[in-house]
Amino acid sequence: MSSTQSFADGAIEAVYDTFVGNVLLNRPERKNAVNAAMWSALPDVLNWLLGQNARVILLSGAGGKDFSAGADIVEFDTHRKDAETSAAYEKLNSRAFAAIRNCPVPVIAVIRGFCFGGGFGLAAAADIRIADTSARFAVPAARLGLAYPVDAMGDIVAALGPQLAKVALFTTREFTAAELADAGALLPLVEPHDLDTEATALAQRIAYNAPLSVRASKTAINAVVADDPALMKLAQRQGDETYSSRDYAEGRAAFKDRRKPHFTGQ
Repeated sequence: MSSTQSFADGAIEAVYDTFVGNVLLNRPERKNAVNAAMWSALPDVLNWLLGQNARVILLSGAGGKDFSAGADIVEFDTHRKDAETSAAYEKLNSRAFAAIRNCPVPVIAVIRGFCFGGGFGLAAAADIRIADTSARFAVPAARLGLAYPVDAMGDIVAALGPQLAKVALFTTREFTAAELADAGALLPLVEPHDLDTEATALAQRIAYNAPLSVRASKTAINAVVADDPALMKLAQRQGDETYSSRDYAEGRAAFKDRRKPHFTGQ
């Protein structure tokens, strides 16, 4: 059964359909630039999809041209005009990035066109990035005279590696999708007309695997990347729980019966 919910006055659309959630940044007239209301709403968007039983979430931009041009600079004169307002604004950023990074199910960024600034941050926080050949990437903070949020910098370094992250932040240069694919920051590129089909196929392949196993794997990978002992303990506990789950019994039975397993996440 499919269900749809709007957030941030329609600037974000969420759609759930058969274990797959879709988050659509819906401001194509602004190249899907993210305003304060959208930053604030993103954790609620993901929680709504999880409540619908999403096992994987696709994050993309509306209009068929751009993922996101980043934070909406039009708001900076009010929401980010000085240190005090910037601190409040960055808390919204941090909550949004963390919601994606820590989401218990995989998040896939589906990227075409502009993926700049805060849009790049959202994509970097995702578990997997798939892009077409039109995608362009940049983090232009130094051109604006501001600093990129420290917690979100971890996602960019994890995605690009330290050296390429430094080039991106120090020079503000634009990278092609091919450059980032070669650097390992993206899956192999697809042609524009194939992007949605490929992304959906990837999401469905994840969605029909055992949810508890996928959750434990995501936590374990994040723990290794972050070198976080607390996260490692959580990953170990989640991994141990899989062995007493119904899905583990179902997986063994399906293998013996030579049939496809039917996982329930229990």
